[in-house]
Amino acid sequence: MKICTSAMGVIFRREFSAYFATPLAYVFVLIFLVLSSVFTFYLGGFYERSQADLTTFFNFHPWLYLFLVPAISMRLWAEERSSGVIELLTTLPITQLDAVLGKFLAAWAFCGLAIVLTFPLWITVNYLGAPDNGIIIAAYWGSWLMAGSFLAIGCCMSALSKSQVIAFILTVVVCFLFILMGFPLVLDLFTGWAPSILLDAIAGLSFLTHFQSVSRGVLSLHDTLYYFTMIVVWLAATVYVLQVSQD
Repeated sequence: MKICTSAMGVIFRREFSAYFATPLAYVFVLIFLVLSSVFTFYLGGFYERSQADLTTFFNFHPWLYLFLVPAISMRLWAEERSSGVIELLTTLPITQLDAVLGKFLAAWAFCGLAIVLTFPLWITVNYLGAPDNGIIIAAYWGSWLMAGSFLAIGCCMSALSKSQVIAFILTVVVCFLFILMGFPLVLDLFTGWAPSILLDAIAGLSFLTHFQSVSRGVLSLHDTLYYFTMIVVWLAATVYVLQVSQD
């Protein structure tokens, strides 16, 4: 399927600027920054640990994204489906892939901006001690990739429904399942009767399994490919859903 970079760029700029045309962007960033600080310094016991690192900060990211990212992605397609604007795509000189990529990249860039704005926490730990900044950079990279995976799932769920509320709920449920796959409690259900290769496959689909290794500074090609594969698969599913809905 051919990609028109100019059309995708137009959609990207339009969608990205639209976030700042409403209070949504500022509210999201504020909530993200406040919750990140609260989880890091209070719930995460930053001072009690007496270690100058951002481990507790990144440990809470999957749970922050579980609710904040669906709040961004739920409007990507559900809003246009309910208003009938999505039908205009068939009359415009752009492909569905251009539209999907443009919207997704704008939302992903917005999430990246919110993550970058947490830099005061990075400055704080460097002021208090001498952390391994290589590990922190790797963790930021992994966090952004994980946010992209959450967004890709949310993009597909938004394309499935005309209701933003339903799209939000569906995204939370699907993302939560991908988080749970890495928990010992879930894996124990398969232990004893399932082959080890199946256990490894289930654990390998978990966001946490891959993010935990990245957050420890182990920046492997395997983990990076996992997140990019998740993004590609769910965006391809989004394109398929949009094509089916217009046929």
